[in-house]
Amino acid sequence: MQNKSFVSLFAILFAVVCLYQLSFTWVADGIEADAIEYANGDEIKEKQYLDSIATEPVFNIGIKNYTYNECKSREINLGLDLKGGMNVTLEVSVVDVIKAMSNYNSDESFQSAIALSLEKQRNSQADFVTLFGQSYAEVNPDGKLASIFYTPELKDKINSTSTNQEVLDVISLEVEDAINRSFNILRSRIDRFGVTQPNIQRLEGSGRILVELPGVKDPERVRKLLQGTAQLEFWETYENAEVIGAIDQVNTYLKSTVLSSEEEEVSDPDAQTSTEDTVDEDDEFISDLAIDELSSDNEALTDSAALSAETFNKENPLYAVLFPNISQDNQANGGPVCGMSSVKDTAKVNEYLKLEEVKSILPRDLKFAWTVKPYDPEGKFVQLVALRVTSRDGKAAMEGDVVTDARTDFGQFNGVPEVSMAMNAEGARQWKRLTADNIGKSVAIVLDDYVYSFPTVQSEISGGRSQITGNFTINEANDLSNILKSGKLPAPARIIEEAIVGPSLGQEAIDSGLKSFIIALVFVLIYMIFYYNFAGIVSNFALLANLFFVFGVLSSIGAVLTLPGIAGIVLTIGMSVDANVLIYERVREELLNGKGLKLAISDGYKNAYSSIVDANVTTLLTGIILYIFGSGPIKGFATTLVIGILTSLFSAIFITRLIFYWRLNKKDSVSFDNSITRGAFKNTAIDFIGKRKVFYGISSLLILIGIGSLATKQLNYGVDFKGGRTFVVRFDAPIENESVRDALSNYFVDEDGLKMFPEVKTFGDNNQVKITTKYLIDSQDLNADDLVMSKLSEGLDSYGSFEVMSSQKVGPTIADDIKVSALWSIIFSLLIIFLYILIRFRKWQFSLGAVAAVFHDVLIVLSIFSIFYGILPFSLEIDQAFIAALLTIIGYSLNDTVVVFDRIREHMGIYKKKNFNELVNNALNSTLSRTVNTSLTTFFVLLVIFMFGGEVIRGFMFALMVGVLVGTYSSLFVASPIMLDSVKKSDKNDK
Repeated sequence: MQNKSFVSLFAILFAVVCLYQLSFTWVADGIEADAIEYANGDEIKEKQYLDSIATEPVFNIGIKNYTYNECKSREINLGLDLKGGMNVTLEVSVVDVIKAMSNYNSDESFQSAIALSLEKQRNSQADFVTLFGQSYAEVNPDGKLASIFYTPELKDKINSTSTNQEVLDVISLEVEDAINRSFNILRSRIDRFGVTQPNIQRLEGSGRILVELPGVKDPERVRKLLQGTAQLEFWETYENAEVIGAIDQVNTYLKSTVLSSEEEEVSDPDAQTSTEDTVDEDDEFISDLAIDELSSDNEALTDSAALSAETFNKENPLYAVLFPNISQDNQANGGPVCGMSSVKDTAKVNEYLKLEEVKSILPRDLKFAWTVKPYDPEGKFVQLVALRVTSRDGKAAMEGDVVTDARTDFGQFNGVPEVSMAMNAEGARQWKRLTADNIGKSVAIVLDDYVYSFPTVQSEISGGRSQITGNFTINEANDLSNILKSGKLPAPARIIEEAIVGPSLGQEAIDSGLKSFIIALVFVLIYMIFYYNFAGIVSNFALLANLFFVFGVLSSIGAVLTLPGIAGIVLTIGMSVDANVLIYERVREELLNGKGLKLAISDGYKNAYSSIVDANVTTLLTGIILYIFGSGPIKGFATTLVIGILTSLFSAIFITRLIFYWRLNKKDSVSFDNSITRGAFKNTAIDFIGKRKVFYGISSLLILIGIGSLATKQLNYGVDFKGGRTFVVRFDAPIENESVRDALSNYFVDEDGLKMFPEVKTFGDNNQVKITTKYLIDSQDLNADDLVMSKLSEGLDSYGSFEVMSSQKVGPTIADDIKVSALWSIIFSLLIIFLYILIRFRKWQFSLGAVAAVFHDVLIVLSIFSIFYGILPFSLEIDQAFIAALLTIIGYSLNDTVVVFDRIREHMGIYKKKNFNELVNNALNSTLSRTVNTSLTTFFVLLVIFMFGGEVIRGFMFALMVGVLVGTYSSLFVASPIMLDSVKKSDKNDK
């Protein structure tokens, strides 16, 4: 083996990197275990513990110290189906953007075009602006969009002579701008929501935003958070010197009240924690600064300065969590900032400031707000800004809807980034008054109750145009300009797809997934040792190394591990032995031909490379297509599948070979069989080709029956493809499905008063059902989701206690997109694989045979799902997971077929004068051992997941099991015979 040193070094470095990446998961899990033990079941205490240690160094590697937050961000991410939580796809309401741009024009043609566009959007992949342009041209062919959109706010971009296309171009830019602003606002809101490892992505090419929030337990709050229109406000501010005295009085008051209650609370020694040394660094930092500042030039505070941080914290409850903004001479600094607090302590400060007695001490027109961005480079501290309430209704001095434009500019003299802002006429009048009244003071720019900037007014500003400066970076200036424009166009984001998984269901998924994983792994390990003796032990070592590499790579790239992802890993277990099986079977052939052990191993590896590469590339291509077209669980499955294929190739080809050569160099024996398996599949002579017409007939009969079922009974489409809502509900006792259906129909009533009967099916045990309904799925009301949940609860109240284990919502628009995406993924998969086989085998007949076999497999799997849904006691829905299974089946079937084709190609080169039928038969028989071994291990792995992996994944596993059986059958009895029959007679005689 060449380059043994390089391969060994690479394997060692790869293992070290994976160990390094996985160590963060181990550390984070350990800290969370400590938090659970400390909290003793109290979730609030558990969160407080983790918050307190969030920015503390907990893991040291060399010269680098990692905080808990950093370890948490690097650990393996668990998907919502394993951890519980909420997955939401939002779509920015382009309709509202367009209406706002027109100043809500009531033109009849405009309104008709909007309505027609909404109707078209249900079954179209085009963006809404394009559909609106088409619809307006249909409704009013001679109409001019400029007459509708030539508004004071858009006069710089649209004039009375602008063509319809020019207007549509402006609308497209404004819509894109609104989507970006919505994304930034949502990202800011989610960052403040307090969710561990949230994920928010802009889905390019659409107005959609994907949000994943692991562990959330209040979906209603999340919906309000995500769908609420941004509230941009301009507030007058207090100067720090005006309120610092009152804040000091608050601290004095809290010293006499809160301190005594806290001392009583911790008087029980058992309730105290031993984590002081690790969680109080921020408190000590603030306290030390506070002591220094408060004691400077102040005789009365000299003793306090000598006290420890702990004593100071007890005697100054407010200053223990809020460092006051005062100078060395104990004077308040200028500006509206009253203090600085650790991010983890802001909740405590808020709690103090909300006390009625505290409110009575502070000025009645004083309102506090935190800055959205941390004050310090490390991101630990935020500032508390004093706002002044100047209106009787308690609102801000100005609302953000007066802003017409904002952009990032650069100062004329210093070139420093600044933000230029423009307002409408009403806004210009208000801004002139507000700036005139606050010269030398700050005006705070507040979005969703958080301060984004508080620039100082230098002079009265008239005309509605002004520049905001503040030592901004380009990114900070861009962010602020986006924030200012958020009030320009109301663009609420509507939830079009939603999935909620309860924490208990997530834990059940982890338990069942782990159980199936261990059972499947143990079976494969035992089987490989049984069949291949010592070589089986070597392959098992490579398999375990492969699993280690898979988890290490998942951790290093920040991938999310989902339940389908675990299925992908377990499937990798079954398929990763395939490379070893191919190698071992070739080694056994070389040994039978009389070669020595060392030469047999060398030739076995060399002769197996072609089959291994071709078989894995076809599956890899399928996985890549899955990743590109899939979303959510499909992408998780594809990620682990692709990683597993790559790492298994490295493990099976290089690691096993290193072990064999190490063993041979030590003069130790190496065996590839035992007395039982030595003669297995030896000298088989099955006439696959001679019986091909029989199997053509069997396949044709199965497909005809399936087509009949598909035409009459059809398929059981899930909400992914038809839109709607599903709820998995668990009751304390068994229930009747029809009874639940009738009960809910009394509450699910459409606008005409007609009952909407939901579909109710048993899901797993007889006390668990899956409820599917289209009730309010077309509603544009932002509260529709909460209303449906309310009606569901009312309808099920009579059945006693119940738990909604999970829920899913797919709007009709995205359901259509999912169908189209699924269709394209299958078409692209077949096309790419056809081209790959054509390039590799240089004959279109091979591509035809492979693609025909894949069509055969897909039709039979679809037929079985059509025939048996409603008969088998588990879900056979056609959803995104089924499409993932279908594409995996395509990859697996091709894997099998390509191995056979590779042997046919090899025999064509060696036995050029042999009869082609006999040549193909020999190739099929010589690869039979590999086919049976790989299919058997893969099928058993899938069977284990099917039996123990839980109800959620059972239909998915059933599809894969059927696919393995059908794929194995088609590679033997369909692909090769069709390839043979399509080769011309002259081509056969040339062999």
